[in-house]
Amino acid sequence: MSSKATAPYGTWASPITANMLVAGAKGISEVIPDGDAVWWAESRPEEGGRVAVMRWCDGLSEEITPDGANVRTTMHEYGGGAWWAADGVLWYVDYSDQRLRRLHPGSDPILLSNEPEKPKADRFADIRPTPCGQWLISVLERHRSDQPEPQNLIAATANDGSGKQVDLVTGADFYGSPCLSPDGKRLAWVQWDHPNMPWDDTRLMLADIDITSDDVAINNVELVAGGADESIVQPLWSPTGVLHYLSDRNDLWHLYAHGTDTPILAPEGEIGYPPWVHGMARYAFKADGTLVFAQYKGGIDYLDGYPEQTNFHSVRASGSHISFTSGSWSREAAVFQDQQQIVSPRDLHLHSEYLSEPEVITFPTGPAKNEVAHALYYAPAHPDIEGPADERPPLIVLAHGGPTAPARPQLSLAHRFWTSRGFAIADVNYRGSSGFGRVYRKKLEGQWGIADVEDCVAVAQYLADRGSVDPKRLLIRGGSAGGFTVLSALAFHDTFTAGASLYGVADLEALANDTHKFESRYLDSLIGPWPEASDVYAQRSPINHLDGFTAPMIILQGSEDAIVPPNQSRMIVDALEKRGIPVSYLEFEGEQHGFRQAETIIKAIQAELTFYGRVFNFEPAGETTDLEIRNM
Repeated sequence: MSSKATAPYGTWASPITANMLVAGAKGISEVIPDGDAVWWAESRPEEGGRVAVMRWCDGLSEEITPDGANVRTTMHEYGGGAWWAADGVLWYVDYSDQRLRRLHPGSDPILLSNEPEKPKADRFADIRPTPCGQWLISVLERHRSDQPEPQNLIAATANDGSGKQVDLVTGADFYGSPCLSPDGKRLAWVQWDHPNMPWDDTRLMLADIDITSDDVAINNVELVAGGADESIVQPLWSPTGVLHYLSDRNDLWHLYAHGTDTPILAPEGEIGYPPWVHGMARYAFKADGTLVFAQYKGGIDYLDGYPEQTNFHSVRASGSHISFTSGSWSREAAVFQDQQQIVSPRDLHLHSEYLSEPEVITFPTGPAKNEVAHALYYAPAHPDIEGPADERPPLIVLAHGGPTAPARPQLSLAHRFWTSRGFAIADVNYRGSSGFGRVYRKKLEGQWGIADVEDCVAVAQYLADRGSVDPKRLLIRGGSAGGFTVLSALAFHDTFTAGASLYGVADLEALANDTHKFESRYLDSLIGPWPEASDVYAQRSPINHLDGFTAPMIILQGSEDAIVPPNQSRMIVDALEKRGIPVSYLEFEGEQHGFRQAETIIKAIQAELTFYGRVFNFEPAGETTDLEIRNM
């Protein structure tokens, strides 16, 4: 006989509060080793989401960036690669003006790039100093009023504060991952053109580079790998000067060396990761040539020697050391140097039963149920409370963003906020998700709004059929591209009884005409070429199928979102209100694509809980908020 108390699902009292999602939270992103020291970036919701750069050295940690500095580039809008550290020196981009800076710890930063013609018009990423220390090589996105779209290029910026800049590589639509050989005489990079994304068809280029104190020039440019039906990511030189790279020519992103046609490393899982942001690192070489790598297999990350961790990022090496950031099902992300955890996550003081490992499931999907998709299933989990024997929990199906991205295999307090209250969660790696190879990733081509939706519907039906969840309380939730999946599921299917869309796409035609350069042709592969396939865009847009909406919805949006502008959310809200469907809308001032501010994060999840309680007629135990629900 169970010693737990019994209470209806959704009403359980939980120590995982909305405030816990942000209080003391530090989002660890890029990690860079520098000799025996380790640098890392941490975002701080309690400080408006600003990003600070920290350094650990001789057992001590300190913030290196000045008070108020916000280390963030808006390259491609998503950013990444906004800083680099070497030999005790930091170079970084500040969000306030997007200009490059050099900082010697203890001194004031020195501006390196000039003020452009309009604020934030020059955006830098993937910063690397030349071995001589006189120049910085980086990707540059240059916005000019007389250009129809920004120019992307690889540039060299003088490291002396003179503002001198040299355009090194131009002509392609996009560039990424510039990397110098150990002797500083060769430069490799990745480039691609519209309508491709960096996980579609890309090219790895190599050139000689001549560096003097007055000038930088490249010559003898050659194509190393890539082109049609191949994506190259993360080129990297070995200590002996051999260029390596990850290619998906044989389905999975595996490791190749320049001059070889077969992979030198082909584990069961996938090493690469879709480069939504700059500065990603999944493998590294120690000074003695030892190779260290992470691999994504069956929805979970692995790195030899670290069996407890389930998610790895920023895998880099310096000398004999490796460093990375990693999390597990029970602990938030931490920073490691070798076997030493040098930056510990918060001590959450939570019973282990709140943080139980999810079930990895594979389920049939598609119209004929002859395909498969994947998900991480989190059952309700509480050490002191269980649901009634004759009741099944409500299910929240999570549709991740991207859509070319995976479900994150590590502790998310936002997930456990729900499971500790008696909700079940299915975090879906629908067809098109990354981590399962190029073939699986390409299953979303021409099928966005169809295959992803079918998979979200299928997992809900699968879990309901096996008796794990309540078929009358099936919710779907997603942000950005996942928000589009939510809207499409509610417009074209009647499986779900409520939904939550966070900055989701309602009108594909509007998105095709009102988005940034990086994604301006993304829909060509997901939907079809624009405007030739305009009829498909219209047919797939949830805003054009209002008669299909019958389920209550909560919609959350940032006022300054340049990727999915607020008018997308406002259109669907207005349409639902006119049709008499219960709808709640919150627009957060100052937020962009993805919520960063503590107040927003707290208000958003409390609003969701309040919304679900009123829709399904249960009283949550705390964490509710005043909420207007129109038509209810």
